[in-house]
Parts: sequence; structure tokens; C-alpha cells
Amino acid sequence: MILSPFEWTIAKRYMLPGRGEAFIALVAGISFVAVTLGVAALVIVMSVMNGFRAELLDKIVGLNGHAIVQAYGGRLDDWQSILKQVEKTPGVTRASPLIEQPLLASFNGRVEAILVRGNTEADLKRLQEKRVAGSFGTLASGSNNVALGSRLAENLGVRIGDTITIINPQGRSTPFGTVPRQIGYTVTAIFEIGVYDYDNAYVVMPIPDAQTLLLTGDTIGMIEITTTNPDTVMDTLGPLKQQLAGRAVVTDWKTINASLFEALAVERVAMFVVLSIIVLVAVFNILSSLIMLVRAKTRDIAILRTMGATRKSLLKVFVTIGFVIGALGTLGGLGLGFVFLYFRQPVVHAVEFLTGQNLWDPSIRFLTDLPSRSDPVEIAVICVMSLVLSFLATLYPAMKAASTDPVQVLRYE
Repeated sequence: MILSPFEWTIAKRYMLPGRGEAFIALVAGISFVAVTLGVAALVIVMSVMNGFRAELLDKIVGLNGHAIVQAYGGRLDDWQSILKQVEKTPGVTRASPLIEQPLLASFNGRVEAILVRGNTEADLKRLQEKRVAGSFGTLASGSNNVALGSRLAENLGVRIGDTITIINPQGRSTPFGTVPRQIGYTVTAIFEIGVYDYDNAYVVMPIPDAQTLLLTGDTIGMIEITTTNPDTVMDTLGPLKQQLAGRAVVTDWKTINASLFEALAVERVAMFVVLSIIVLVAVFNILSSLIMLVRAKTRDIAILRTMGATRKSLLKVFVTIGFVIGALGTLGGLGLGFVFLYFRQPVVHAVEFLTGQNLWDPSIRFLTDLPSRSDPVEIAVICVMSLVLSFLATLYPAMKAASTDPVQVLRYE
């Protein structure tokens, strides 16, 4: 819709407040602010929810792989042959043996439930980038050195160089009953994955040390698998699943974390619908301000019609006025949303300081920081939705202005 200089001049004149038009200008200003806040809320919430899902997926999949192979009963006895089968499967980029077992750890009278994780040397090197203290280079087989999650170290009061006792309740049988197995391990590294449950429970050590602690011999608990695409992991591992039928079960990350990611998907759709209603309410403000403007300018419209202004010109003028308010509000909302996202963590800390409430408790939210990841497609959809609704809101008052009969208006003046 291209405006002539005459139409653009009239539109600019009506967009600026004149004498006796302060209330109309106020309603138009409220419309602009409402659209800005609605678009900003959509951008912020959708970006945070996308970031939450992406960060959670990256951290969970980055640590545990895209799928696991686990035997019926929890122990893979012939794991070397199964590992070779997994590595030969097309689409598999990495496969490594893994041991995970819930146990207890004590230090200076404090006892915490832990999850002992036995990793290969290659996997221990990958954890090096998550280190916050110490060194993973000391975690050699037979060294009795371990690495702890940061929250677990904090709960136990452990520092680098301290010795913790890991308790295996299954222990060895004696004439007096089963004696829990207790072994001392030196803490030589502390790491932080960024997922509360991991940082609060994991104790990492080499696989041979984990096998010695658990008295499992040369067996492992599972094989973790990484594929080329996490979204198509079960298609990739379909042939492997058939080969291992009856010997082991293949479970992908979607199944393991199904309830969590399904809840996130439902909440994401619900939030988009609810916040879209805010934009719709803001658009109704544009509609009401234009109706008021048309009623206030009825005499001016009639005069313009007698001077030769066409119905199409008047239609374009009032559509432009409402659309410009919506477009400026959309741009303002994008700017406000991105500024908030850039300073999101300081904003959270400021609100926590003012209210005295912990808004981002990692024990509930899983992640230690408020994440954000903007999807260009979603941002484009939000902008298009706001602009289309703004345009539709202008049609009724614009057509009302264009249908003004100058004879009926001016005959009583």
C-alpha cells in the first residue's frame, strides 16, 4: 500500500496530538505501550523456554549420550562384543562403556546419597571442560582419586585434597552377615555440569576403580551412544535394537526424559496462546483509539471529501495510522525483549534482592542459570502476528471514515 504525499501528510497530522485531542493521543500511546509489552512478553517467554529446553537437552545429552544399551538385570557381561556391534552401526559417532550406581558418601560425619559414575579415560577428558577446581588428569586407574559435582562437594564440605569414604551397602558376606564395603577416595577435581541433579550427586572415577568398588568384576552397567542426530536416534538404532533383542534393551534420551520434555512442550504452547491474547488486547486498543479519532475528525473528513479526497485515500490514511502504531509497538517490543534477555540474569538477581524470594532455585528448575535461545522463525511469527492483527484492527474504523457522507455531515454545520 503506497501513500501519496497528500495521504502521508494527513496521516502524520492525525498521528500527532492537536488541541483538544489529548485524550485520543493518550489512548493511542496506551495502544503503543500495550503492543510493545505484549510483543516483548512473547519474545522473552518463548526465548527463555526455548533456551531452557535447548540447555537441558545439551547438558543431559552431552553427559549421557543420545541413547543407552542396558542388559536385563543391570549388568552387561559380554559388553565388549556388544560395544563392537554398536560401533559398527551406521550413524553412531561414539559409544563407550559406563557404570552408574547409587551409593553413599561420608566426610567428617556428613553423609550424602551419591551416584557413582565409572567412565573411560576419554570420557573423563571430556569432563575436563566442566572443571571448576583441581585436575581430571589425576583420575588414573588404581589411583583412588575421584571428581565430585560442585553441589555435592558443597554439601559434604569437601575441598581438593580431602578424602571421602564411599560406602557400598552390598559389601562382602561374612559369618556375621554382610559387611558394607567402605573405601577412601581422594578428591582431586570438582566439576559443574550446570544441571542441579548431576552436580548434587555425581562422583566420577575410572571404570576399573568403579568395578573394584562395586565388586562387579569385568562387567559394566550400560553403554552410552551418541549419534549424528539426536532427533532421529531411534531410526538410527533400529537395526541395533533388533540385533540385541533378548540380550539388552536400547533406550533413547526421549524415553528417559519423556515426562520432562513433554511437559515443556505443553507449557510452551500454552504460554504462546496466553501471551498472544495480550497482543490481541493491545490491538483492540488500536481499534478503540482509531474509532475515537474518526469520530473526532468527522467534520475534517467531510471537508477533505468535498475537496476531492477519495474514499480509497481516506481508507489508506486511517489504515496507515493504526498500522504505524502497531509496527512501532512491535519494534519497541522486539527491542525491549532483547534488552531484557541480554540482562536477564542481573534482572533476576535484582528482583530476588527486592522481593527477598529465590526466583530461580536450581533444585526445582534443574539448571543453575536462567537460559535463553531465540528462534528467528518464532520471532518472525510473533512480528507477523502482531502486524497482521494491527492491520485487521484498522479496517473497521478506516472503512467507517471512508464511508462518511460529506453532505450529511456539513448540512448541519
